[in-house]
Amino acid sequence: MSPTSQCLVVLLFTGVAAPVAGMLFRHVSRGWDSVGKGPFAIEQQLPLVPRYISGSAPAVDPAIQAAEVRQMLEAKQERQRRRGEAAIDVEVETTRLLAPSAEEPGASARQDAELRAEVRQLVISRNERRMRKGLDPLDVEAETERQLEDFIGSP
Repeated sequence: MSPTSQCLVVLLFTGVAAPVAGMLFRHVSRGWDSVGKGPFAIEQQLPLVPRYISGSAPAVDPAIQAAEVRQMLEAKQERQRRRGEAAIDVEVETTRLLAPSAEEPGASARQDAELRAEVRQLVISRNERRMRKGLDPLDVEAETERQLEDFIGSP
């Protein structure tokens, strides 16, 4: 084969075969666009809204809450019965769980104090990072109150 015919083969390949191969690859790659699509596909990720931003938790109907507690306790009683353990009294446990927690008045205050202390530590850490960056520190108490209000609605 002479150098001229070799050159002609190369030009023929680059002028005809390469564009045809490119069009075939493009046609085949369109198939990949449909992978993951269809009536049951999730095409976009929905943004998650943090619970504390969406407002306070909706009120729960006491009758529904009582029915769900009773159902949970009946299931627990059945599991205990199958294991051969002493079964719990569903009615007594239901009234105990649904009764207002009057016997532990300090527990809620203790939890609130622990939460406040933890949030305050986070604000202090944030202030330290801000000062290392050369920014002005935040007022610790005011920022703690703001964080608590964001998390639980009102301190």
